[in-house]
Amino acid sequence: MRIEEGIKLGFKDVLILPKRSALKSRSEVSLCKKIHFKYSNVCWSGIPIIASNMDTVGTFNMAHVLSEFHIFTAIHKYYNIQQWKEFILHIPKKKLHYVMISTGISDLDYMKLKQIIALSPLLQYICIDVANGYSEYLIDFIKKIRSKFPDKVICSGNVVTGEMVEALLLAGSDIVKVGIGPGSVCTTRLKTGVGYPQLSAIIECADAAHGLKGHIISDGGCINSGDIAKAFGAGADFVMLGGIFAGHNECEGEIIQDNGKKFMIFYGMSSKNAMKLHMGKIDKYKTDEGKSVKLLFKGSVYNTVLDILGGLRSTCTYIGAQGIHELTKRTTFIRVLEQENKVFNNSNLF
Repeated sequence: MRIEEGIKLGFKDVLILPKRSALKSRSEVSLCKKIHFKYSNVCWSGIPIIASNMDTVGTFNMAHVLSEFHIFTAIHKYYNIQQWKEFILHIPKKKLHYVMISTGISDLDYMKLKQIIALSPLLQYICIDVANGYSEYLIDFIKKIRSKFPDKVICSGNVVTGEMVEALLLAGSDIVKVGIGPGSVCTTRLKTGVGYPQLSAIIECADAAHGLKGHIISDGGCINSGDIAKAFGAGADFVMLGGIFAGHNECEGEIIQDNGKKFMIFYGMSSKNAMKLHMGKIDKYKTDEGKSVKLLFKGSVYNTVLDILGGLRSTCTYIGAQGIHELTKRTTFIRVLEQENKVFNNSNLF
């Protein structure tokens, strides 16, 4: 046993220091970014935000809308092959450039992945999704996928330390997902005691990845556009969002009525709800590491995206960044004890 004495920070622990800016308006800010991937030789252009591959968020309907903004959707792994065929048949081909296929690491997952990729050559992005990215089985699976699909972009995770980022990149990943426990419906930190504050994880993992010409996704912990800006400022190449994109028309969560208001059920992928739905039961040797909540129904995700992008543009104008690609070099974090004045947070709106 040992103790690391250095302070590790989350999004709530910092603010971004404003700087002089030559920008006249938020309209001058470009949020698109070009990224060249390490192994696949693919050059991608778009807004580097990803809808999480949770079964209520990473949906085909979500992909239809987010692709209009050139934003990724990591499609959840529970759609069957026929559903994939229907999706590919009806979505404009150019939108497939903003779709990620999610997969586990079992033999059945591998067989299904091959079937999905065979449906269209435009499916270029693979997200290998496991809860514990420190498994040797994950490294073996990455090598297997890289050998089978040398021209595809491979994302894997989740991890929170630089040395494991390096291991996954050297195994064949182009992108590594960073984050253990920061999600809004994740209880891993409470159930296991394991985790790492997300801002520090991004900073340390981005440094490791960029030294090997790899990239990282900040996965979890963002509750508003300010947190997304902090993630980019800390060095994230992409930011994955679950809770922010949950509760919309494009999601597939159960809708309920309560006191005349409409709500949608949102749950973590290691929750009791998810395990019973997709596995039929909770094995005796497991515990749930997620929770279920009801979110006030938000309507179309289109308006939420506009709000997020407006916030990011505003961040750029405050620090003089021409776009997301400049956020890291223009960001100075200052440690704080509070983020906002909460005196009216519980007041009724009118």
